[in-house]
Amino acid sequence: MTIPTDRTPDVGGFSDPRAWMQKQLFDRRMVLLSGVLDDGVANSVGASLMTLDATGDSAVQLQIDSGDGTVDAALALMDIVDLLGVPVHATCVGQAAGPAVGLLAVCDRRTVSPHARLRLFEPTVEVHGSARQLQQLASGHLDRMAMFWTRLSEATGQSLENLRHDASGGRFFSAEEAVAYGLADQVATPDATIHRLPGRSIGFGPR
Repeated sequence: MTIPTDRTPDVGGFSDPRAWMQKQLFDRRMVLLSGVLDDGVANSVGASLMTLDATGDSAVQLQIDSGDGTVDAALALMDIVDLLGVPVHATCVGQAAGPAVGLLAVCDRRTVSPHARLRLFEPTVEVHGSARQLQQLASGHLDRMAMFWTRLSEATGQSLENLRHDASGGRFFSAEEAVAYGLADQVATPDATIHRLPGRSIGFGPR
């Protein structure tokens, strides 16, 4: 009798453990954002958020652990969060730095783990082309950064001057400092309580 050795074991009826994990997360209305927040990650996370918005009315849980990324990817996800018809409850476990800080700040409920690390800094961007193209790309990047700081100012209550000053120095925040600054609502503790904010009037799914 020959026993096959090249077959991937089933996990909960799934041959791909990643598909099984994705099913578990979706059942719990959870979305994970980890690693560099680039266009690919933004597309995946954005699609998951919109799918959960269209398939239920309860809040979506977004877990963030990201230390770098692009402002374009962050703005895309910030726009999606603003347009969803369900609240997004974000939890930072590990770190949120650069563009990921903006995404955390615009969510309806914002929690940070006790040892989370948050940092404000201006993300770098690489551009290539002729002198005229470089000038246009640089101008476009500055415009998008201005949008990012404006949205972050609205979410935190900090002035644009404070945000830009702190970002220029790459300011780090402890969990408690992030709450005091307006980047988060609470530090995760067993007895922490947050009041749900009112839902938005528009979205991708039924209210």
